Amino acid sequence: GYGFLSENASFAELCEENNIIFIGPRSKAIKIMGSKLAAKEAVKHYNIPMVPGIDEAITDVNKAKTIAKNIGFPILIKASAGGGGKGMRVVEKESDLESQMNRAISEATSAFGDGSVFIEKYVTSPRHIEIQIMADCHGNILHFFERECSIQRRHQKVVEEAPSAVLTPELRERMGQAAINVARACDYVGAGTVEFLLDADHNFYFLEMNTRLQVEHPVTEMISGIDIVREQLLIAGGAPLSIKQEDVVLTGHSIECRINAEDPRTFMPSPGTIKTFHAPGGHGVRVDSHIYSGYTVPPHYDSLIGKLITFADSREAALAKMRQALDELVVDGIRTNAA
Repeated sequence: GYGFLSENASFAELCEENNIIFIGPRSKAIKIMGSKLAAKEAVKHYNIPMVPGIDEAITDVNKAKTIAKNIGFPILIKASAGGGGKGMRVVEKESDLESQMNRAISEATSAFGDGSVFIEKYVTSPRHIEIQIMADCHGNILHFFERECSIQRRHQKVVEEAPSAVLTPELRERMGQAAINVARACDYVGAGTVEFLLDADHNFYFLEMNTRLQVEHPVTEMISGIDIVREQLLIAGGAPLSIKQEDVVLTGHSIECRINAEDPRTFMPSPGTIKTFHAPGGHGVRVDSHIYSGYTVPPHYDSLIGKLITFADSREAALAKMRQALDELVVDGIRTNAA
């Protein structure tokens, strides 16, 4: 699943030590892919495209200018200790570099007590494209096409779809092979997702790997006809993948909307008791949820209370079906983002 323990390397390791089969990758793979720098290091030998940049902190403006020229503008200056957008500056041209770097350093120093910054290429108008992979214990690795997850708020996904509206069959195959190589780099076993940034010119760059089932796995199941959870269980039992890459065929279009218990105007959580719950239905409509009329949404966890998935022959038809399904969905007693 995608709960607290699904990406916990120590938990997976304890299972291994006690002869308990962990349904997921080995602890080593979780560890490697859990660190962005370790992940980059691991996939280096497979010629996976990375966002151009440096993996070390700098404070020397002249050195920064040389690096920036090599990478090409626009660039992104990032605080090494940073987070929440602090100590982050986009620089469009060389003449702005010194002032923006000084600003980033001073902002990082006051926010984190650490002024070190690093530089990478700024990807303009990026799209978030991820590739679903499955690997068995016998060295077989398959990809199940891509999901487009660019519609986000605060770096959290809200709407996902498969396939992406912008990928060509040739680019899909290249990204699929890159994802397979990322899995190979860490001896991956089970279901996993390799995330990429796609720029406006359709160049793709490795972001990270999620070493578990993703929330949005249903859209891939709909377009591929593969039950990913079933395959995970079979793989964990030692079975080889029952299909080959050429058997995986892309059919139709699928969209998922995450239904969250939150105020749609402020995104503040909205826990409480659900008075009435009515799930939409019909051909090509799927609801994955644990809620029911009378269920109390606790305040302690992620606000996700359900996933609404539609499937149709075309993107337009899947969207029309989704609009209707959202209209039919009833969750009374708390606020949700359905509207």
